[in-house]
This record gives sequence, structure tokens and C-alpha cells, in this order.
Amino acid sequence: MSVAEPRRIVLFRHAKADWPQVTDHERPLAERGRKDAAVAGRKFADAGAVFDLALCSTAVRTRETWKLAVHELPERPKTVYEERIYDASPGELIAVLNETPDDVRNAVLIGHNPGIQGLTEVLSGAAEGDARERLSRRGFPAAAFAVLSFDGSWKTLEPGVATLVDYWAPSE
Repeated sequence: MSVAEPRRIVLFRHAKADWPQVTDHERPLAERGRKDAAVAGRKFADAGAVFDLALCSTAVRTRETWKLAVHELPERPKTVYEERIYDASPGELIAVLNETPDDVRNAVLIGHNPGIQGLTEVLSGAAEGDARERLSRRGFPAAAFAVLSFDGSWKTLEPGVATLVDYWAPSE
């Protein structure tokens, strides 16, 4: 594949988590979160999303979110559980994405706020349609995702190089 072909990255915030007496890393999904994660997966499938790679935080709620969402997809991508995604800043998330192999065209990163929203805002130098307006109005609630497109290799992913192509939140 040529590095001139656009790449896509979906930035997916974990679904609604519960608050039992466990560490933050061990928090599971709430009932609503389980429903919303599956709905997000159906949204990916309906849009024809095909992922070559999924990068997922090691937190329980992100792993559960991805397990429910990926179940809705016609093909399961390779999934890498990456502890650096948990509680990561946008800069730390860019560093993780910069390590993505060049044969990966489409990736999904399942993580946490404020990192996911911050990364979306930092990467997207441009936007299509009303995606930026909807993101600004809604913020980045649980189970929301943003779809970004960029040219070049993963090593060249940096602030402002991507276009915000789409945005979705469960209440949309």
C-alpha cells in the first residue's frame, strides 16, 4: 500500500462505566454502557468500517466496550491491549499511534477522556460537514467516537494533520 492513500483512525471513548468499590482501572461497564457499546459497534458495521488494528486500553471498561462493539463487526481486527492508553494525554496517544505499522490503513483506538477528546481536537486541523459543530456542542460522552482521516505514514501523525470526517454519540 502506498503511504499516499488516506488512513483512518477512529477515536472511541469507552461506554458508560459503573462505580463499584474497585480501583479506577478495574471499573466495569454499567448496564447502559453495555447497551451503548453494542450500538456503537452496529454503527461501525452499518458504516462499513473495516479495521486493520484495534488499540485498546487495558482498563476493564475499555476492554468490555471493545468486546461488545467488535462483536457487531463482520470481521475482527487484530487487537492490541496497550497499558499506555490508560489515563494518557493527547501527546502520549500520538506517540502510541506513531508506532503503528505502515501496513495498517484503518485503526480504532479505544480509550478514555479527557485524552480521546483532546486527541480529536489536537489532530483535526480541518473538518467535514457539521462534525466539528456536533463535537463542540456534545463534547465526548461515553461511547462516542470520532472518525479522522490523514495522509502519510503513522510516523507522520501529528497535531493538525487530520480531517475530522465524522462524529457520533449515543444520543445522536
